[in-house]
Amino acid sequence: MAAANPELSVAVFGAGAFGRNHLRVYRELEQSGLGVRLAAVADPDPAAASMLPEQLQVFSSPEACLEACRAGRLHLDAVSVCVPTSAHYSVASQALAQGLDVLVEKPIAINLEEADALASQAAATRQILQVGLLERFNPAVVAAEPLVNGPMFFEAHRLSVFHHRALDVDVVLDLMIHDLDIVLSFVRSPVCQLHAVGLRILSPKVDIANVRLEFASGCVANFTASRVSTEKVRKLRFFQPHQYVSIDYARQDLLVINLDKNASIEAQPDSPAPNPGLSFSKPEIETGEPLRLEILAFLHSVRTRTPPRVDAQAGRDALALALEINAEIVAHARRAGLDQF
Repeated sequence: MAAANPELSVAVFGAGAFGRNHLRVYRELEQSGLGVRLAAVADPDPAAASMLPEQLQVFSSPEACLEACRAGRLHLDAVSVCVPTSAHYSVASQALAQGLDVLVEKPIAINLEEADALASQAAATRQILQVGLLERFNPAVVAAEPLVNGPMFFEAHRLSVFHHRALDVDVVLDLMIHDLDIVLSFVRSPVCQLHAVGLRILSPKVDIANVRLEFASGCVANFTASRVSTEKVRKLRFFQPHQYVSIDYARQDLLVINLDKNASIEAQPDSPAPNPGLSFSKPEIETGEPLRLEILAFLHSVRTRTPPRVDAQAGRDALALALEINAEIVAHARRAGLDQF
């Protein structure tokens, strides 16, 4: 009888900041007996390799790891692709061609042509291709999804202190893309107007950006993303008929305020409501690390051959909007004389 939870052998391509987190989670799952074995890692940096567990097979490149698979020296079922964005297509494509299922970090690729090629390749071979937009797995976001009912206004803030991770991409592809993906999944309507401004501050690429979108449904969304902030903030708020919803990604906290004609301060003397007619609630949320939940979902798709929660199309949609925003940022900089800023 086949095992109900067959062991999957996995590798991580790229042992940088993202890759180390993937390695950690896979190790934790392996040690917990959850049917996964971390078999190999590929990274060209000898310093990164020196920090890895001795029992891991370490390769200097994804290509060398895949060659070991072809030669029968290594068995893999799936890989996490955590290399720099510019190499996402090349590495993920080679892994898919090897018959492996792939979890590729966001953004799915550096341009739409590469994103489309990956999607087509995975579809042709029926391989799992999941995109690492991990806020989809944030318990607060999952709890908010059933509440979505015709949202008309979003306000997203994603602020981070400066560090040298992911400087191969701008702040839109680095940080804002998470919020773009969530709002696209909630609104499900095409963008009809876009305004964007961004500035380079501490890196050669845009480090802070503000975006306003209007959707065909009439919904409006404002996004602010910065990687040069003095504080870390990750929040999304949205308004819809008779309701306000606030998501704190970092705290995995959800606040829901409803217009309730029966609610009053007299009836609820301890309520934090500032005015009669509002009822407050904070749904209970079972917290969990989004990356762990993302990887567990990926492994479930690999085992069951079911489509991933964040598939190639979702990754492409978020990338397409991010690239359109970046084009508008460039156009605005030229209009405002900021292109040499």
